[in-house]
Amino acid sequence: MGKIVLTGIKCTGTPHVGNYLGAIRPMIDMGGTHCFIADYHALNQVHEPKAHAESVKQVACTWLACGLDPKKTVFYRQSDVPEVFELATILTNVTPKGLMNRAHSYKAAIASNIEQKRDADFDVNMGLYNYPILMAADILLFNTNLVPVGSDQKQHIEIACDIAKSFNAVYGDTLVVPKETIREDVATIQGLDGRKMSKSYGNIIPLFCDSAELLKCVKRIATDSSAPNEAKPKEHLIFQLYKHFTGKELDNKIGWGDAKQKLFEAMDKVIAPMREKYNHLMSHYAEVEKILEKGSVEARGVARETLDRVRKAIGVK
Repeated sequence: MGKIVLTGIKCTGTPHVGNYLGAIRPMIDMGGTHCFIADYHALNQVHEPKAHAESVKQVACTWLACGLDPKKTVFYRQSDVPEVFELATILTNVTPKGLMNRAHSYKAAIASNIEQKRDADFDVNMGLYNYPILMAADILLFNTNLVPVGSDQKQHIEIACDIAKSFNAVYGDTLVVPKETIREDVATIQGLDGRKMSKSYGNIIPLFCDSAELLKCVKRIATDSSAPNEAKPKEHLIFQLYKHFTGKELDNKIGWGDAKQKLFEAMDKVIAPMREKYNHLMSHYAEVEKILEKGSVEARGVARETLDRVRKAIGVK
């Protein structure tokens, strides 16, 4: 059996260019074997049912439009595989609390509350606190070898490794210990304002906005006052995105206006056919549901085997 390469994407809003370059394209390029929509992970942020359902729909259509082949990759919703949640419950019993205290997402929430002079645990739910355990269950359930992630998710894979090792130390060699894989050139994609591209910062380029909106987004990318004949930093978002979408370098002595136009044309050339497929799938979602249902059946077959092995290890029928 070849290596199991698994990834998931949380559905908390419209997919953007950062998601495509940082997670979707690398996974597809690697020939990922398992891909899931992390709809339960999203519940610690999204509490509006209609918005949640729409986001799940958008994410599913995005992966398929970007080239995920359900004949080669098991594509499923997290919520359709209940074994994930049973394994998460079991893993809580071998996970040290201190490990969760050190999780970046939890520490960031605490730091933000303290900075704003609120109670340290204000608005921190157990979904956020236990997020790394659920993520570990997602990974360990499928005997995963490699997990493609951005650099900001590296710690979560390390935690999954620690949890697997803790379980194996108590119950014997039962769970496969995974490893993260990070493509450094796309580990963190900048947004329009120079910070990491994130919906929470409001600096994203929506992946499937129409051409006119895409051009507006590109024109909003922050630049400096360099003249057209002056050398500009090649690490600037415009030059980085151009290279990601064309595989070529853009002359860094070009004027900012011309650079933005060339970037728009390069991005639109790649995105346009995917956008057309995305729009078709969004309006024919029954096709997508059939794919997800088939994927969940296949996923549950593997999940059941792993959970049976775990149950036997802990002494449960």
